[in-house]
Amino acid sequence: MWSTAIWRRFILPERGLCFRRDFSSTIYVSRLSHYTSDEDFENMFSRFGRVEEARLIRDARTNRPKGFGFVTYASDAEAEKAIKSMDGRIYGGRLIFVEYAKSGSQEDKT
Repeated sequence: MWSTAIWRRFILPERGLCFRRDFSSTIYVSRLSHYTSDEDFENMFSRFGRVEEARLIRDARTNRPKGFGFVTYASDAEAEKAIKSMDGRIYGGRLIFVEYAKSGSQEDKT
């Protein structure tokens, strides 16, 4: 009947199907220097909690970082702490932005 993505996005029908924010433990980091290494990226965010995965997105042809990446934490509280501490900070000579990652699944795009 209803997919799990829809149930996560809406409160029960008897409450009027109100939209609610579904917090994630994955954050999106943008405007990084193209010279940021994988180790630097993980170390930058490991002080806020246990990092399960830190992934820089790379150009397929040159293998250089594209300037953004994703960090997955063990808990939502750690992700929130990293966002509050790092959003709008200067790192590697660049102003970076940190926010919750949006879901990329097909169910959430409908």
